[in-house]
Amino acid sequence: MDTKKSVLALLEARRGQSTSGAYMAKQLGVTRNAVWKAVMSLRKEGFRISAVTNKGYRLCDDPDILSVQGMLPFLSDGLMAERISIHAVLASTNQRAKALAIEGAAHGTIVMADAQSAGRGRQQRHFHSPPGHGIYISFVLHPALWPGQGESSLITAYAALAVCEAIEATTGKAPGIKWVNDVFLEGKKICGILTEAALDLESGHAQWVVLGIGINFTTPEGGFPADIADIAGSVFSAGRPTVTRNQLAAALINRVMDMDSPRDSQTVLAAYKKRLLVIGKKVLVTGPFAPFEATALDINEAGHLVVEKENGEKLSLFAGEISILLQ
Repeated sequence: MDTKKSVLALLEARRGQSTSGAYMAKQLGVTRNAVWKAVMSLRKEGFRISAVTNKGYRLCDDPDILSVQGMLPFLSDGLMAERISIHAVLASTNQRAKALAIEGAAHGTIVMADAQSAGRGRQQRHFHSPPGHGIYISFVLHPALWPGQGESSLITAYAALAVCEAIEATTGKAPGIKWVNDVFLEGKKICGILTEAALDLESGHAQWVVLGIGINFTTPEGGFPADIADIAGSVFSAGRPTVTRNQLAAALINRVMDMDSPRDSQTVLAAYKKRLLVIGKKVLVTGPFAPFEATALDINEAGHLVVEKENGEKLSLFAGEISILLQ
């Protein structure tokens, strides 16, 4: 780790407190002048670092800049930090993660961006990804390395549950899930999940999976674009955030990568089902078939939604879109 990153890591670990240049120089084995140069460089990147005579440097609470060093104190396994790359802007974190997967990227490789110029959701929908207001992250996963092989069909359920649990653990807020994988809070969509994979034609199993997650952390100035203003929300829709993006991102990474030692599928599905907003509700089902109304009954062992049509016919849906009908 270079001096600048090391200084940032020390300041992040003591965010809001003063740390002397002499202390940092001793800890890092560098000169006080090297520490000063690192601080100046960090300031140019947007970090607000104050300096008080006889007290030292202090990393201010704002702005909330994504950094590996900012996540490090909150990651359950510090080694995960070595797998994380953060970019100011990418067309799409999934696009970048897929390119890395094709090149042979290791299981657990993580790509993040402060903004996306061409973020995508399901069915090629645009995902609004402005700088400074979201967590846009993609994971390269190798299903063959998981203890629970053959459960790759449940990745979406794992991911949606991980998002909900990370938000609840860090903020106390309790999001719900609209099948398949949209996360809602206070009636608004705050997160979308896109899973893409490469199939091994001989085995029929996925060679790798790229799991993309986009979380609206705060609401952009001026609100969301008109086409999504009625449905889009954020974790902190009003007021000052009580945690940083780094804290929430680290909590999410901890939970997603805990799939290396996953809970059994039935336990995950039970927890996933408790978060579902549609069970017992009348829904409109659309997708690669004619729209129809039905009642959402349950989730089966594969994570498919079981619905009952008005004529009593029961179906298991593995794809499609649903809307909850007002009753």
